[in-house]
Amino acid sequence: MSAQKKNAAGMIQLKWVRSAIAAPQKHKRVVRGLGFTRLNQVIEREDTPSIRGMVAKVPHLVKVVQ
Repeated sequence: MSAQKKNAAGMIQLKWVRSAIAAPQKHKRVVRGLGFTRLNQVIEREDTPSIRGMVAKVPHLVKVVQ
């Protein structure tokens, strides 16, 4: 159990909730840079200031799940 907590610490789960079709090119690049490939996909990334900043740029497209 402690190994799971150790792996989960410092991680953030993100979900792509809205299409980027009508979004500006910069927003599309941010979504792609986060590692999303399809809508409603949930990914896990390190909880770093750079990742948080990317999420802050597209809060209307990406949600923090956990």
